[in-house]
Amino acid sequence: MNRFLVAVTIGLMASTGAQAGVTEDDLANDQTITSQVVTNGMGRHLQRYSPLDTLNKDNVQNLVPAWAFSLGGEKQRGQETQPLIYDGVMYITGSYSRLYAIDVQTGDELWQYDARLPEGILPCCDVVNRGAAIYGDNIYFGTLDARIVALNLKTGDVVWNKKIADYKAGYSYTAAPLIVNGLVITGNSGGEFGIVGEVQARDAETGELVWTRPVIEGHMGTLNGQESTMTGTLNATWPGDMWKTGGGATWLGGSYDGETDTLVFGAGNPAPWNSWLRDAGEPKDDNSGDNLYAASRLGIDPATGEIKWHFQTTPREGWDYDGVNEVVAFTDAQGNKRFATADRNGFFYVLNREDGAFVSATPFVKDISWAEGIDDTGRPIFVEENRPGNPAEAADGGKGETIFASPSFLGGKNWMPMAFSQRTGLFYVPSNEWGMDIWNEPVTYKRGAAYLGSGFTIKPNYEDHIGSLKAIDPTTGEWVWEFKNDAPLWGGVMTTAGGLVFTGTPEGKFIAFDDETGEELWSFQTGSGIVGQPVTWEMNGEQYVSVVSGWGGAVPLWGGEVAKKVTYLNQGGMVWTFRLPKQLASAN
Repeated sequence: MNRFLVAVTIGLMASTGAQAGVTEDDLANDQTITSQVVTNGMGRHLQRYSPLDTLNKDNVQNLVPAWAFSLGGEKQRGQETQPLIYDGVMYITGSYSRLYAIDVQTGDELWQYDARLPEGILPCCDVVNRGAAIYGDNIYFGTLDARIVALNLKTGDVVWNKKIADYKAGYSYTAAPLIVNGLVITGNSGGEFGIVGEVQARDAETGELVWTRPVIEGHMGTLNGQESTMTGTLNATWPGDMWKTGGGATWLGGSYDGETDTLVFGAGNPAPWNSWLRDAGEPKDDNSGDNLYAASRLGIDPATGEIKWHFQTTPREGWDYDGVNEVVAFTDAQGNKRFATADRNGFFYVLNREDGAFVSATPFVKDISWAEGIDDTGRPIFVEENRPGNPAEAADGGKGETIFASPSFLGGKNWMPMAFSQRTGLFYVPSNEWGMDIWNEPVTYKRGAAYLGSGFTIKPNYEDHIGSLKAIDPTTGEWVWEFKNDAPLWGGVMTTAGGLVFTGTPEGKFIAFDDETGEELWSFQTGSGIVGQPVTWEMNGEQYVSVVSGWGGAVPLWGGEVAKKVTYLNQGGMVWTFRLPKQLASAN
């Protein structure tokens, strides 16, 4: 369909009562407006919970395909996007920075936008894109050359296109943007290249910068085009000039807690991986080697970019345990307002929503070798012999002592989002049981070159499974149930008031589980591995579920012995949409 016809078609939809544009109220109430999905996470708190219960445990076996849409072409790499649904249209992003508008009733393409990527982009972990954001009459998404683009919802025409950072220095952008009070808020990617993590806020209408907040100490923030405040205190936790290339990429994006008016962003690994170069080899009473604010969660004022609070999950980080994993706002069984995050380091943390203060931490994977546990302040109790050895102590000046660490650097949990059920009060956490041989090496910074100073090989911890979906009680840390999967789990999770938990596997199965028992109630083979994020909505009195299938992501690129285990999996690129027909809604 050409763009003129698209505009006419959607214009007619508007004249018959369709909404004029997405408002701040729409974003704030996205979880409860069940005819749409206009935020990443099905709500800016990222609970990924739907109050819809038409589809439930008794009738989920009647869920049938409604339509499927191919992303087409030869660009079939990892498809990690979450669909958005608004005003009769589904919007999805694809690998290599593409965006599609699809008629939500028929599956017909309305328009497609392909970013013109330059030569020499430096994506770390596949050419993925994790989704878009809608506000007003525009849709926003990021590109692999570290840009943020605003497109007209109806036509796909470019409204504005702005540079986040310099891709030639190793920057990229793969997350879904976050929109709060008319600001488009983005992070950045590129932690393996010695970049500096930063959060930026732009005017949604013009794309002009409002504020910037670097997340590594010593760097200066800006507000309305002027310097504002320094992040942290210069050289408080970084030696010499290491802070200038300190990493801490904010590559997964953030969440927003409307009750405390706080953005919550995670900061990734410090650079380089070789912790001895960052003065982090030995514990110190003054915590001078913590390398703030890498491997941390930050509470940020959305109006000014000022840091309200921070919590560092892995100080003295030396295993690539990024601190970027999503932070979900929830209310616990006792009525306490909490945040939860399942860190790459293998611990499930609960924090206070008012100030980010530590509440609890419990393991969510079976084997954690780098720390004995977490103390009462939230600080790890390190196992010093399980830190990779110092290359400076090697007799030949080569690599340091190799150690086995668990979890692997891909984490007990990586980017794949967990879900929280308001029905059960449980979190459903996609995790992986794997470890790695890891060693440190000498390294110096060179602009645009990998800045690791480490080598590694990932290995499965168990013969019968790597992937593990766990239902976790956030109050006690108890695992209520576990689903084991042969290949690593790398896709998102969704839960519903109908008592269902949805996720997919690299083997291509899209599965609905009983939220209380973990029993598999329904599944569908999509033809390629699922590393996308499911959503659900209602239309014409029926409940729909969609997920994007398309194997890829970091596992086949970085997975070592695990990557060899999954070489048989086929790539793809398909949106699958299912519905529960009205006449089968009461059948069981």
